[in-house]
Amino acid sequence: MNDHDTLDPDSHPSQLAPASFDQPESDDHAAAPEPDVAPAATDLQAVFDVPVRVQAVLGRSRMNIGTLLRLKTGDVVELDRRVGEPADIFVNNRLIARGEVVLIDGTLGVTLTEIVHQDRG
Repeated sequence: MNDHDTLDPDSHPSQLAPASFDQPESDDHAAAPEPDVAPAATDLQAVFDVPVRVQAVLGRSRMNIGTLLRLKTGDVVELDRRVGEPADIFVNNRLIARGEVVLIDGTLGVTLTEIVHQDRG
């Protein structure tokens, strides 16, 4: 654990400026929803350094506790995927993509092959 992993109890929060929001003009007609516009990179500068948890899931398996406790070195745990099927990529436990597992200079990686779009409803 490094100094950035915990909050210093003696630290004081930074001074924040008050937020202001424009009030929409009210009328008898419902306003049409604005189209989804992706924010520009400069709009997102404040969150660029926020850490997120990224996971590549090759597959899953279910077993009872007795089987789990009998596992030993060399045992194979069968997963619910076949060789060549894409791995799921999760960011903060949300599926965002699928990809192909690759080996680069002795390190595993994932080449993204599909971006998963989820409704935010």
